[in-house]
Amino acid sequence: MRDEFISGLLEIARRDRNVLLLTADLGFGVLDEYRRELPDQFINVGIAEQNMIGIATGLAMEGNIVYCYSIGNFPTLRCLEQIRNDAAYHQANVKIVSIGGGFSYGQLGMSHHATEDLAIMRALPEVKVVVPGTRNEAKAAANYLYQTPGVQYLRLDKSYATDQVEPHEIDLSEWNVLRKAQEVTIISTGGVLEEVIEAADMLSQRGVEVGMISARNLTPHDFKSILEMFAGSKLLISVEEHVRSGGLGGLVAEIVSESELKIRLIRLGVLPRNISTVGSQKYLRNLNGLTAQKLVELVLSNRITH
Repeated sequence: MRDEFISGLLEIARRDRNVLLLTADLGFGVLDEYRRELPDQFINVGIAEQNMIGIATGLAMEGNIVYCYSIGNFPTLRCLEQIRNDAAYHQANVKIVSIGGGFSYGQLGMSHHATEDLAIMRALPEVKVVVPGTRNEAKAAANYLYQTPGVQYLRLDKSYATDQVEPHEIDLSEWNVLRKAQEVTIISTGGVLEEVIEAADMLSQRGVEVGMISARNLTPHDFKSILEMFAGSKLLISVEEHVRSGGLGGLVAEIVSESELKIRLIRLGVLPRNISTVGSQKYLRNLNGLTAQKLVELVLSNRITH
């Protein structure tokens, strides 16, 4: 997804000299074309993420649109104070781009497991959180961040789902209904959508149809339209490569609890423990029950029978 995003950003930066890309000493290879073609719109600040946010805020307050690029927790947890007090407080046009969401860099251990970022960034006032699940959505995110003022957080996974049929203009401000609501509707965010689609196909082969929604942003403005997506469902299952608290599951719980809907919610996410295990994204998903097979078992064991 990162390649698609950078491709989209390069197209924008060619047209607008006020678009700047900052990196904290990484991205070599994927950023080569951008750096080579637009050297005056690129800054490597070194291994100094907190400084990167401060520099980005200053550049943004001078009229630039600044993208900050780094891995997982480094542009978020490491510099949360700078995001909150500098960029967000001043409503600066700073776009924080985190690659390696969830267990994307699972082999590098817990320091690289980005599994609390959505809750933390979603808690910051006026910060928009965008989480693509497909490559097309990742490319569209570059333009969405460009056109939307203020601070935004973009979380990109290594994994991604196959792009579904959708209008040419992808609107990342809205959740995407992939399959209409059924008795059971599954809502996911990010690259784990690939597991959800596989699970839905496996269930369909057993004669069980489930609704499917891709929550590609976690700062929705229209709760009414989201509630309409759930119409007819008796059970919602939220799926995220993130702790169960504060992310997608927390958001869905807030929406449902503030409505008059009588609907059950199961939140599926990273287990509530510090994970010392290292391994591939697939391996760590399996340890946390975030696979298509585990989701199928969950649906079948929790279906409401008549």
